[in-house]
Amino acid sequence: MKRSIQKGFTLIELMIVVAIMGIVLTMGVPLVYRLWHKEAMRKAVGDVLEVCSNARAQAILQGKQTELVFHPREKQLQVVGAAGSKAAGESSVVDTTTPAPTGSGLSAQIPDEITIEMLDVNLHEFKDADEARIIFYPNGTCDEMTLILRSDRAEWRKIALEVTTSLATVETEVNKFR
Repeated sequence: MKRSIQKGFTLIELMIVVAIMGIVLTMGVPLVYRLWHKEAMRKAVGDVLEVCSNARAQAILQGKQTELVFHPREKQLQVVGAAGSKAAGESSVVDTTTPAPTGSGLSAQIPDEITIEMLDVNLHEFKDADEARIIFYPNGTCDEMTLILRSDRAEWRKIALEVTTSLATVETEVNKFR
């Protein structure tokens, strides 16, 4: 009697392959989750850097002073426009009541998981103030600002504006600024 040889996979082999695929996919879930849901500290630092960069660019490109208004108690910051630009007879008061749209790069909300440990502007503490104003000048300079953020996971980030270039730098080493 001749036996016919059938080619294919047995049920056991298929189950082993499915189990291996399940293990590999399970290991990848945290990575995919982190890519889709930005960590609070990373998001806060990115948003602050973006708003500062846009304020600097607006001041240089428009040739007018631009203010970055920080509301430390509400954990908000926004670019309010050309502070030094006013037509004859106009008020010099800048409207800060209507924030820029979220996601525009002109405003940001620091997540609740993040605490503002320090906010210094021109060597004055504004952490508990209603607002702090940082001025960006058309020549590419700005007021001095130091911002220290702490997450609920005890992560620290120091964001500082360099006065002569108005470029922001981020330090992550705790010992440097404790």
